[in-house]
Amino acid sequence: MIRPALVALALLSAAPAAAQESFSYTEIAAPRQTGAIVLPTVPAGTPDREQWMVQNGLIGVRNVTVPTLTPVLPAGPSTGAAVIVAPGGAFLGLAIDHEGWQVARWLANHGIAAFVLKYRVIPTPADNDQFRRENDAMRNGGTASFAPPADTPPAALADGLAAIRHVREHATEYGIDPQRVGFMGFSAGGFLSRSVVEHGGADAPNFVAPIYPSMAPMQVPANAPPMFVAIAADDFLLAMHPDMPLLRDYRAAGAPIEFHLLANGGHGFGLAFGTEGKASEDWIETLYRWMGVIGVLDARP
Repeated sequence: MIRPALVALALLSAAPAAAQESFSYTEIAAPRQTGAIVLPTVPAGTPDREQWMVQNGLIGVRNVTVPTLTPVLPAGPSTGAAVIVAPGGAFLGLAIDHEGWQVARWLANHGIAAFVLKYRVIPTPADNDQFRRENDAMRNGGTASFAPPADTPPAALADGLAAIRHVREHATEYGIDPQRVGFMGFSAGGFLSRSVVEHGGADAPNFVAPIYPSMAPMQVPANAPPMFVAIAADDFLLAMHPDMPLLRDYRAAGAPIEFHLLANGGHGFGLAFGTEGKASEDWIETLYRWMGVIGVLDARP
């Protein structure tokens, strides 16, 4: 089941839609992003070309050219843990509301410092009518001037690693332990979560949680951190790699992994979007328990 929260979520599927689909949204001005920090992966003065939208009450953004990191910190007691949250959107846009801000607020309400990553994405037509036409064509098996990449683009990877470095370098300011910095992402953000482990080196996170990511093979480094994966059995991404080589490779490398194959929930369920009565409804509670099991929620001096 393809969720309609942001057009790009649907574009990860290589197969045309079963029925003719049309994407519509309402353009909006950029919302306030209190405390957003511009990451140093673009030169100062880089033009900000991002375009914001609302669909089904959820906010998304495309044409991000200036990456930012927005802290969402606990108002009460802190565990000392931190998580960078990367929304999905096929690297063509970001479902920044239900896969970013909502998740960050949940984490902060549970004592975890959260940081929403607005990373750079592949350009799409600035003209909204052209974007709609081309996107509708792509969703229905046609062609467009843009397409989702097969894996994490270099710009997005650079932004993800810069976010990790920033959080660690400012750990005292944020009241967190620099050795308990995690990275989680949804869909394309899940691809990015894999990539910051695969290519992060010393900047790799201390734990990672790709949610409905690509289950394709992975080059797992020797120092790979604990990983939590959740994906629904009816997710089209799972159909692309039904043997789930990601799990095989992580296990073969001797790296710790916890995996949840949810009975249903489709793709793009985020924190709570359309999950009532589905197996994906409370997945984040399971993630929270896992964080406790691996010790990143233990308060430390």
